[in-house]
Amino acid sequence: MGGTMDSTARSLRKHPTEAERLLWRHLRLRQLGGWKFRRQQPVGSYIVDFVCLEKRLIVEVDGGHHAVQVEKDARRAAWLEAEGFQLLRFWNTEVLRDTTAVQETIRAALDGGHCPPTSILPRKGGGGRRPRTTRGT
Repeated sequence: MGGTMDSTARSLRKHPTEAERLLWRHLRLRQLGGWKFRRQQPVGSYIVDFVCLEKRLIVEVDGGHHAVQVEKDARRAAWLEAEGFQLLRFWNTEVLRDTTAVQETIRAALDGGHCPPTSILPRKGGGGRRPRTTRGT
């Protein structure tokens, strides 16, 4: 991950939209089914709004500018899906008006099946999680 990408992600975390702030209150601290989400996380050459790495689920909260950048969003979505991520998109107004329905949609996607962890994203602190093993088995 490059320094510019890190500083952009950091700036986005410091200045979330109202909808992002509201949704983060429900996703943080493993509040949604015990799954860990990160916000404004670099994935390849993109920064995604929210991601659960364990389930390879990306949640995007879009403002009005996404209505005019359809081709760019389609290329981005195609790349993320080719990397094995499932992508959920919500409009800001959906999150603000019906947060419960948005949470239910996210929970349904999380319950849909387990995906292996990604190799393109570093763990916080730069280390990787090692699988637990039991001796003698």
